[in-house]
Amino acid sequence: MNLKAALERYVPDRRAQFEDLLGHMVEIPSISMDPARAGDIRRMATMAVDVLNGLDAKARIVETGGYPIVSGGWMTGARYPTVTIYNHMDVQPAQEAEWKRDPFAFANENGIYRGRGATDDKGPALSALFGARLAVEQGVPINIRFLWELEEEIGSPHFAAGLKDREGIPCPDSVVVSDTIWIAKGRPAAPYGLRGLIGARLSLRTGSKDAHSGVTGGAARNPLAELMDVAMACVNAKTGEVKIPGFYKDVVPPTKAEVASFLKSGFEVKRFKEAYGFHSLRTEAPAEVTRRIWAAPTFEVHGLTGGYHGPGIKTIVPGQAELKVSMRLVPNQAPERIFALLKAHVRTLNPNVRVEPEGMLHPFKGSFEGPYIDCVKRAAKAGFGKEPAFIREGGSIGAVVTMQKMWKVPILFLGLSLPEHGYHAPNEYFDWGQASGGMKAFAHYFAEVAKMKTG
Repeated sequence: MNLKAALERYVPDRRAQFEDLLGHMVEIPSISMDPARAGDIRRMATMAVDVLNGLDAKARIVETGGYPIVSGGWMTGARYPTVTIYNHMDVQPAQEAEWKRDPFAFANENGIYRGRGATDDKGPALSALFGARLAVEQGVPINIRFLWELEEEIGSPHFAAGLKDREGIPCPDSVVVSDTIWIAKGRPAAPYGLRGLIGARLSLRTGSKDAHSGVTGGAARNPLAELMDVAMACVNAKTGEVKIPGFYKDVVPPTKAEVASFLKSGFEVKRFKEAYGFHSLRTEAPAEVTRRIWAAPTFEVHGLTGGYHGPGIKTIVPGQAELKVSMRLVPNQAPERIFALLKAHVRTLNPNVRVEPEGMLHPFKGSFEGPYIDCVKRAAKAGFGKEPAFIREGGSIGAVVTMQKMWKVPILFLGLSLPEHGYHAPNEYFDWGQASGGMKAFAHYFAEVAKMKTG
């Protein structure tokens, strides 16, 4: 078996099929956080089964009590190792005014694939699938199963229920997640950790309706102002320091070796700012920026609602207001404990403010050493010409923590997206360079794992 030679023929031959499938997938608006899109979620699940079956990967829909999971793959031999590949088929909403075109009308611009979900996470999912198909065609002694979730963007609330279906989703020997972002084009990066998350809504009602500020102002309580005061008592807006008592108690800081690995990733402050449209940052030191975005907890304010939002000024005192916040968490912070700390702190600041949780995900930390990591290194080099840097991911993937807890098997990451692809942003896209490299990397990964188990 000459896998490298086979890939040189296989990848370009499959390009048209890859692009056609990705186009059809992108044009399904599988927005999990919009209840009105429940029919599109089901349509996406049905198409995903068809895609897997079309490549001879026996597939089925696994019901969860919420949105389903699609499970399918090739079981080539009971004595062979089994690898599960995780991706998700649900997407973020696409309502931003900055979209230059219909986000759910796929466009192929000479290998630039535009549309919501192209890079998060439908393009990477198909790249991994095509790499797996070649490995099977070449007789690699391995079992491969794909898990395509449809609730990742809402925190995977029913994923654990799906994993309990051991017939539809059997426990593997290891897992690879392909839902992460590199630091820079041309420099692969593989995370070994994810931050956790706890979201919250802080609401305050001080009246039954808006009131005239000229008649009531000065005597009336202003819930918008009071919630702003609460926010300032929770976080230093200039430095990012969280002021909630006990918040940092369980934080495990990164080691010197981890920080050194962060800096080997190709991270550049200038490129980071350009990719995300920042004019300035809280710090410009590369080591400190990477620590903050990958290995430190945060408190973020996402929105403040209430009062008047139209043109000009309407001179009212609002009767109610709501503050939307979240905290990213790191090992060993437990979201349940952090939420309790937030609630207690807000109670001392303003006992009239109601604090309600909005999603809760635990942090994850794996290893960046060992035989599976060596397989990731060799696979990335085969696909993209360089071994990956090992970093932590600043975001959260609820399914990863669930798989770790229920299966207790090694979980690796082999993401394919770039910062400029626009995760969760307007004008999202994927590209053939990353897709074709991903096919090669995954095909080699399966071959490497098979050698590790049989060699």
